[in-house]
Amino acid sequence: MAATPITSLALEGKKVLVRCDFNVPLDGTRITDPTRIEASLETIRYILGRGGAAVLCSHLGRPKERTPDLSLKPVAEYLSGVLGRKVALAPDCIGDITGRMIADLAPGDAILLENLRFHKEEEANDRDFAHELARGKGVYINDAFGTAHRAHASTVGVTRFIQERGAGFLMIRELEALRAVTENPAHPYVAILGGAKVSDKIAVIRNLVTKVDAILIGGAMAYTFLKARGVAVGRSRVEDDKLELARELIELAQKHNVALVLPVDHVVGETPDAAAVPEVVVDIPTFRMGLDIGPRTVAEFIARVTPARTIIWNGPLGLFEVPAFAQGTLAVGAAIANLTDATSVLGGGDTAAAVAGQPWASQFTHISTGGGATLEYLEGKVLPGVKALEA
Repeated sequence: MAATPITSLALEGKKVLVRCDFNVPLDGTRITDPTRIEASLETIRYILGRGGAAVLCSHLGRPKERTPDLSLKPVAEYLSGVLGRKVALAPDCIGDITGRMIADLAPGDAILLENLRFHKEEEANDRDFAHELARGKGVYINDAFGTAHRAHASTVGVTRFIQERGAGFLMIRELEALRAVTENPAHPYVAILGGAKVSDKIAVIRNLVTKVDAILIGGAMAYTFLKARGVAVGRSRVEDDKLELARELIELAQKHNVALVLPVDHVVGETPDAAAVPEVVVDIPTFRMGLDIGPRTVAEFIARVTPARTIIWNGPLGLFEVPAFAQGTLAVGAAIANLTDATSVLGGGDTAAAVAGQPWASQFTHISTGGGATLEYLEGKVLPGVKALEA
């Protein structure tokens, strides 16, 4: 059963609780990247335009207690600007004062509840907290794909108390994009996996190995695989406790006739920071570490993705935060973005950050707003926040 789309729900005259993902980066009180806010504007405008009152809620950061530094006030101010109407910030996400502010909303009004995680009951999926959060709301919309892998009060618990519920436009786009690369994808099908840890991608590799034609591995996790193959990796980051597992995954790929492609050259440095002097090598010196894929590897990766009809990419291929070690990620990214006949889905988190601002970034079929949620979907797991919309 699929989640009910927002367009199938009657919203006029109703208070609509909307779970958004406004977990945006802040520099003090300044939002440095509003992408996640922008991603939910279509849903918010739809509710307001259909005569609903939008009660927006989100977490921000990982507060252990209530703190002004993680207030959603900057988000309320940003929303007021882009929506062209006042979006008040409630003093809390529950409570009598907040309840009265919500009750006073007129059709077409919007309010933002204060940070959900100021209450430990949110992550605990506490029944009473969820009931209070749902009180007075006639419809629930989840538009926060980035938190759909968490069974929290605002993603799962509230659905016990609000019968009319559905998925916002962002959630729908995310699920459609991921279904396109997991259910009957067009071949050749290539997966690109990067990032720091093999442990983060174990289940993804196990699930994808039965679906794809090739897996290209970059980032720091490549050095665990290379060491498992007996290749000298210098001081590169390696998960020594995952070497045997890496060997098993290599064998699993061979068993399924899937090409598992590892870097053949590297951009190395002495330290993983901007002070490192980049050097291209085939054999990594003892006192250097691999910080990006080298030009031969870039060419090999591009040759693999060029004929592909389906591409899923999760994890940067180097230390993208430092320009000298971002070139492999950007070169492969540009090549994928320029493929007009392929479905290309880029996983969220660091991968999205690595290509942000590039002139070709908009040419991917889809860039996910979810990091952990994307990974768990690719692992074949059921996402609690999605399942709750289907019940």
